[in-house]
Amino acid sequence: MAFIDIRNIDKLYGQVQALYDVSLSVEKGSFVTLLGPSGSGKTSLLKLLAGFENVSSGKILRDGQDITMLPPEKRNFGLVFQGYALFPHMTVFDNIAYPLKVRRKSKDEISTRVHSMLELVQLQKFARRKPHELSGGQQQRVALARALVFEPDILLLDEPMSALDKKLRVDLQDQLRDIHHRLGTTFINVTHDQEEAMHMSDSIAVMNHGRVEQYDTAYNLYRRPASRFVADFIGKSNIFAGQICKNADRLEFMNDAFRIPVCETSDVVRIGKAELVIRPEDIRVHPAAHADEARGDVALNGAVASSTYSGDRALYSIALSNGQVLLTYGSGRDGALQPGAPVKIVFDAKDSIMLSQGGLNQ
Repeated sequence: MAFIDIRNIDKLYGQVQALYDVSLSVEKGSFVTLLGPSGSGKTSLLKLLAGFENVSSGKILRDGQDITMLPPEKRNFGLVFQGYALFPHMTVFDNIAYPLKVRRKSKDEISTRVHSMLELVQLQKFARRKPHELSGGQQQRVALARALVFEPDILLLDEPMSALDKKLRVDLQDQLRDIHHRLGTTFINVTHDQEEAMHMSDSIAVMNHGRVEQYDTAYNLYRRPASRFVADFIGKSNIFAGQICKNADRLEFMNDAFRIPVCETSDVVRIGKAELVIRPEDIRVHPAAHADEARGDVALNGAVASSTYSGDRALYSIALSNGQVLLTYGSGRDGALQPGAPVKIVFDAKDSIMLSQGGLNQ
């Protein structure tokens, strides 16, 4: 039995439907992220989990017990807000202690638990400071400690790192993952940042227009996307339109530029219209002078449309003769190829991802 079981949730705000038949199972002690663009429904789902909103239909179970209509204060869930929501007139110690005081814990227990949390988030030296005397990352760690100090069953995180700069955000991601491992508390995180989701999560629910497109590991979302949206939203991708046809005893993908065997064996691969996805790192780019070195199932001529150099590698936009533009990477050791430079790009059938749209296999 899942620790949290979300069953067939619908949510309407007047005539506007925010969630459509959402179902998710969350294992105890796991780190789950609700990932999607603005308006995808991830924050609405978090509010339903917290008890801040009522479901229109469906159920939320915790350890098999229906908590759908249970008020927030009786759910024993911790919550870290996007804007920290610290009490500005209180010290760090008193901010963290507040949930325990509300629960009428003894002074000794409060002191013990707060100092334990200060050590966990590495803020022992800041206990007597006020929030305005802290950096954004330190304030976020105070909010995290306050949400964990009363030992909640689940910690809900509402885009907790969106206001931080990139380096600080990456550092906090590592700290948050470490805290999760040490405590074993179930974390449910909301974000629109796919790198954050993939870096921290055991499982990710990719949401779009109020529906869960795919609920899976980061690897499967990237390498085995269940839909075009997931393939396009998670990481960078190149997508070729074409069709799957049967040739003798095998299936092949074909379009106006190339024809390759279908390596997928999944039931989702079907005869008819299809799209082939190839990730930029699976494409090899060769300057025209070295075109004879190009080896792969697919070899296409093109020219560099643009390039971005980032030290360890270069990101290229390659314009093909049919007008399609592909993204690929090259080594940054010798700088970047200049726009207009003729190139040949190659990739292998085994590295492709097939998204079929047609009828049943034949």
